[in-house]
Amino acid sequence: MLNIFVCEDNDVQRRNVVKIIQNTVLMEELDMQLVLDAKDPYVLLEKVKTSQDTGIYFLDIDLSSNMNGMKLAQQIRLFDPRGFIIFITAHSELSYMTFQYRVEAMDFVLKDNPAEMKVKIRECLLNAMERYTLQTNKIHKVYTIETGGRKISIDYDDIFFFETSGNIHKVILHAKDRQIEFTGTIKELASTLDGNFVRCHRSFLVNKNNIKEVDAKGRIIHFSNGETCLTSTRMMKGL
Repeated sequence: MLNIFVCEDNDVQRRNVVKIIQNTVLMEELDMQLVLDAKDPYVLLEKVKTSQDTGIYFLDIDLSSNMNGMKLAQQIRLFDPRGFIIFITAHSELSYMTFQYRVEAMDFVLKDNPAEMKVKIRECLLNAMERYTLQTNKIHKVYTIETGGRKISIDYDDIFFFETSGNIHKVILHAKDRQIEFTGTIKELASTLDGNFVRCHRSFLVNKNNIKEVDAKGRIIHFSNGETCLTSTRMMKGL
């Protein structure tokens, strides 16, 4: 999932940008969430320091602070080198400064044309999602789910187990930060995922790398996030 941050000192402009972002994420069904919108660059930077996920950053350049948008982007790069930085500004002539500050901006969005700004923000979000998915696939093995008209990519490392749902022909993925129900079967998953995923029960497929403990007597598997699932006597040996 991509986290979205907005830094704009003008309250009206900030609310407008946030509204466009939220509507686009909803309409396009993007795997993103707005984490913070702030007028103070230092508030945003503190949040970025504690975030472990890749971000998309919509930054005004003139922030009425001793830290302008360019300097803020420079600091963001220290904590999120793969993040996507988009400047929203009334000063197109300042684009050359991205080279001076070496922040590798993804795009510039001009404030003076509201209709064009809406289109550009949408394009930036879609482009960031596409590039993020490509980057993630190259760096980590990921499992991609299509559900509700959107594609969700999850690192193998973040998957704990798959469970047969109570809904027919459905499976529930248990991941580090969420659960997702989608169409499929445990049998199909077992034949497509790599050797880190082991069938331990007719209703469960587990990621052995995230197992914390196996209670052989109680036939219960404990995972590092505190969740548990069952294992059958017959499949215990394979596990």
